[in-house]
Amino acid sequence: MSRIGKRPIEVPENVTVTITDDNHVTVKGPKGELTNTFNADIKIEQEGNVITLTRPTDSKEHRSIHGTTRSLLDNMVTGVSKGFERTLELVGVGYRAQLQGTKLVLNVGYSHPVEFTPEEGIEVEVPANTKIIVRGINKERVGALASNIRKVRPPEPYKGKGIKYEGEQVRRKEGKTGK
Repeated sequence: MSRIGKRPIEVPENVTVTITDDNHVTVKGPKGELTNTFNADIKIEQEGNVITLTRPTDSKEHRSIHGTTRSLLDNMVTGVSKGFERTLELVGVGYRAQLQGTKLVLNVGYSHPVEFTPEEGIEVEVPANTKIIVRGINKERVGALASNIRKVRPPEPYKGKGIKYEGEQVRRKEGKTGK
């Protein structure tokens, strides 16, 4: 029994949701537009500003996609109304980030700078040399870009140097002990 799938989705006033017969959903809001096609077995109904999802049976397949569909649809509504953002921090001597046009350039201890070109719909901001903010309306794409940036130099456990998410706790290890 999916508790997440049963929860209704509240649609804000400035967001319009269009649902077709084949479960093709289009969500338009002040920040943009997202579309997705969901499994045809899950029934998506909109009454006023509330969307509910129901599944036909309690089979394992229907239970597994019920909550997932609800979460994806809720993320679409949240994305076009508020948007999503991930903040990354650079920790280390000489580690810095800068924007060159729309391209993000990282200097994180390699012999060469590492460059990222964000795809359309994703915005990267560098308010300080050691802070990166990734913004967008698609939660999956924002998280994927932030994850790829973090993979360039993940935080290491001895000195804590690297690229980490804001608020991430890095488990520190004790170094070698001398004689």
